[in-house]
Amino acid sequence: MTDSAAADVTAVDPRVPGLVQHDAAAVALVEEQVSVLFQRAKLLWRRAAESVHPDLQPVGYRMLNYLVRRGPTNAGVLADFLDTDRSVVSRQAKVLGGLELITVEPDPADGRGRLLRATEPACVLVERTRASMTQTLFGGSVRSTPTR
Repeated sequence: MTDSAAADVTAVDPRVPGLVQHDAAAVALVEEQVSVLFQRAKLLWRRAAESVHPDLQPVGYRMLNYLVRRGPTNAGVLADFLDTDRSVVSRQAKVLGGLELITVEPDPADGRGRLLRATEPACVLVERTRASMTQTLFGGSVRSTPTR
């Protein structure tokens, strides 16, 4: 955005030093576009989850995707990443384990802790799903490379 464009949407409020007023229409447009972005992301996560397994919830797919991309981790890290409660992660971990998409193993760094790890079949399914989503989004044959 150029300085002149910035001047069009913001102005210093003379009543309160340091307070900047924004053009309400510009703010509303940004809010609308962010809302559309989140709706589309939720739709993609739902479709991705269904492509891995019909019983998988979008949050379960997001957990699985994290584990495939970043490797084994504990429930607390996943809860922070997903901005959700650990109980949600715990419930989804049970579902993912029941579908044989993750394993739960002792944390070698903390004998009391547990690590969640994506299984090899889960890695294949997530990579296939990611490649399909990339194809859909970009319309070309973009090769997805695992990052774990």
